[in-house]
Amino acid sequence: MPKSVVRINTVPSYEVHIGSGLIGDCGTIIRERLGDVKLAVITDSNVAELYLEKAAASLEKAGYRDVKSFVFEAGELSKNINTLSNILEFLAENQLTRKDCVIALGGGVTGDMTGFAAACYLRGISYVQMPTTLLAAVDSSVGGKTAIDLAAGKNLAGAFIQPKLVICDTNCLDTLPDEVFSDGAAEAIKTGVLASEALLAAFEESEPGQNIQDIITRCVEYKGGVVERDEKEQGERKLLNLGHTVGHAIEKLSGYTITHGHAVAAGLAIISRAAAKRGLCDIALAKRIEAVLMKYSLPISCIYDAKALAEAALRDKKRAGDQITIIYPEKVGECRLKNIHVDELYGLIRDGLEG
Repeated sequence: MPKSVVRINTVPSYEVHIGSGLIGDCGTIIRERLGDVKLAVITDSNVAELYLEKAAASLEKAGYRDVKSFVFEAGELSKNINTLSNILEFLAENQLTRKDCVIALGGGVTGDMTGFAAACYLRGISYVQMPTTLLAAVDSSVGGKTAIDLAAGKNLAGAFIQPKLVICDTNCLDTLPDEVFSDGAAEAIKTGVLASEALLAAFEESEPGQNIQDIITRCVEYKGGVVERDEKEQGERKLLNLGHTVGHAIEKLSGYTITHGHAVAAGLAIISRAAAKRGLCDIALAKRIEAVLMKYSLPISCIYDAKALAEAALRDKKRAGDQITIIYPEKVGECRLKNIHVDELYGLIRDGLEG
């Protein structure tokens, strides 16, 4: 199947290339977009073993010499200010300049930290996203939101900086453990609820892993449209946080032993049940969301009570003073933003846990 190319019309605009075998061609694609620059690759210890050598070979074949690489310990616990500092020191030691570029080779953690480092270093240099997980492919590699976690909560320090290019090799998904694939499926299903009946039905009617290039392309097209209209998350882009208010709380309470996608899946199910209980959506929609999440081996609840979840959620960046924005599904393709007083959050989460 020929690769897909989606253009994201931010300022400046960039392309998302999606297809099989693209790591082996990344050097050519990057040279066509960036020309002759100095490159550094940031990746984690898992991805380095699988794809760093292949990516470096492609870059060298395209004429990029002396490409440096920085490898950090895989996992959400590395997404912190210490790792960020080490990346910045690495870029400085290797004398990258403002015309040069860093490449994020990996999943969401790698993409977030590399993008944030690119935003900070020399007050901003270019970066390229090369997602190797489904979660990064359908969500975090596109849109320019970058961040690290603080002790108080997830993604509390970060910056908006759009990549120069995204290269998604769908062959990388073949090496993902089932649980990691399911993490990405959670974000893709969330996008289906936000986007359209056709996209949600694609998950209901096909088996995990089928039509993956088409599904990634459709998710990227939807997210790209939202980002174009609301790049800095002032309105519509907040809808992309469907399931995330409770999801981030679950991650935080678990000490990040519950992964992002699994936490978001539970958060999506909880907010859908709460919306149904309060008459904001039909109970059939909540049941439908539960069913498709379970099909992809994702959770629809969690072990934490409403009080603990509410307290953790109120540390989230979506809080503004005594208000917090929640996102709930009214219909497939029609989700809503609702500002509530922080005192109301406990009852809402309790309704979602009780179902």
